[in-house]
Amino acid sequence: MTGSLLLPAKATLLNALSLGVMFGALVWIFQEGNLSGLLGFTPTGTIEPSIPILMFCVAFGLSMDYEVLMLSRIKEEYDRTGDTLGAVATGLERSGPLITSAAVIMAASFATYASSGVVFLKMLGLGMVAVILIDATLIRAVLVPVLMRLAGRANWWAPKPLRAVHRRWGLSETEPAATETAEAAGATVR
Repeated sequence: MTGSLLLPAKATLLNALSLGVMFGALVWIFQEGNLSGLLGFTPTGTIEPSIPILMFCVAFGLSMDYEVLMLSRIKEEYDRTGDTLGAVATGLERSGPLITSAAVIMAASFATYASSGVVFLKMLGLGMVAVILIDATLIRAVLVPVLMRLAGRANWWAPKPLRAVHRRWGLSETEPAATETAEAAGATVR
């Protein structure tokens, strides 16, 4: 989609951050027993071993989905204008409501699991609500735009051999005329 080396690394690190929050919440609530009286369960001091694996798969998939939605809007605008700063603002403006709506729907769906009397489902529900809300608010609405703004033009950098491969076989909806024109002219793009 972009050919960049920095953007996939950023996406992976930010996804790891949201997953860390999810696993931290699970340990704090279910393993250590905090909020057990409020949530109506007896802490066992352990977490069901299959829960982290299941939650990782679902949460990582949702998180990458939100990243691709946002990044595709940002990349479209960058290809059109060659301006990273404007592209990030426009991409967030265009994809933000969709990501927020999807996150609210998913969080509401998983929140129903938290009312279950089965601790396995309660763990799944609360962990997923935590990761979805953190990812859609803190990660997508704050950290992604801030990091992309700080990186500026470096967001789109790739080594020459990788650029050649991406131009030949990469995914693209439009011709990146503005970007290539700016690069060819040696212009500084924010």
